[in-house]
Amino acid sequence: MLRLRRLRNNENIRSLVRETRVCKDDLVYPVFVCEGQNVKNPVDSMPEIYQYSIDAFDEELDRICRAGIKAILIFGIPDHKDECGSGAYDENGITQRAVRHIKEKCPDMIVIADVCLCEYTSHGHCGLIHNGEILNDETLPLLAKMAVSLAKAGADIIAPSDMMDGHTRVIRQALDDNGYKNTLIMGYSAKFASGYYSPFRDAAHSSPSFGDRKTYQMDPANGREALRECEADIEEGADIIMVKPGLAYLDIVKAASDRYDYPLAIYNVSGEYSMVKAAAMNGWIDEKRIVMENMMAMKRAGAKIIITYHALMVAKWLDEETL
Repeated sequence: MLRLRRLRNNENIRSLVRETRVCKDDLVYPVFVCEGQNVKNPVDSMPEIYQYSIDAFDEELDRICRAGIKAILIFGIPDHKDECGSGAYDENGITQRAVRHIKEKCPDMIVIADVCLCEYTSHGHCGLIHNGEILNDETLPLLAKMAVSLAKAGADIIAPSDMMDGHTRVIRQALDDNGYKNTLIMGYSAKFASGYYSPFRDAAHSSPSFGDRKTYQMDPANGREALRECEADIEEGADIIMVKPGLAYLDIVKAASDRYDYPLAIYNVSGEYSMVKAAAMNGWIDEKRIVMENMMAMKRAGAKIIITYHALMVAKWLDEETL
């Protein structure tokens, strides 16, 4: 009789034969920086997540460093917005100043800078607009300009999330031409038009003022197309590819992991975070157990990098396991 339960007999045995492990090196923590002084604004739809002004961000940076998290993904929230998102590529813009501050305070921290116009445009869309149409080719030079300004500020990795066709190629060329050949690109390669982003839009003040993003973000029904998006990013010069959101798209993560021998990231997005937090706050679930199960599922599907708002909690729980 086959007795597979022998491999589950006690925790030491289970640990010995465990196929998948989550560690701190896997984790990237998203952060929000805003204009102003001494600002720490709670994001109501994301418990325990805050917007920080640059001067107040040291508190959060200290927590990140103490937790042993080595990488952050930064989103800037400007005061001024306009039709062309000029704050996105201003060398003294909120994100550029925040990146410089972080690298001065914690030079070894890996800073991943999101590249998109949506937080900076008055209409909330990720590209320029003409007669209600989101313009692809006309947006590309602005994305490249933003990427170069963030690399100049000290960002280690540029992460274009706008989903304009050809953006990775244009950004790679701009980085190379401006002396940033060693700056990595993490493509939001398969980014779906998802309902899971709503809390993030509260945090980043980036909701579109009209329509939606379905003409440039991916249709959730399309798996094979997602792999073509990953392949396009690889061909255009991405160093890391990504699937976003996470839990509802683990089939895409698995397929991309099987097909491409490239570092693969997954974004455990705001809606996924908020649902778990809400259920835990109501006493309906064991938060630690659910979060760690989700982390394991994402690693098991093939992700090497997990971008998650749970990062600080996961780091704490991993430390507790080693005591």
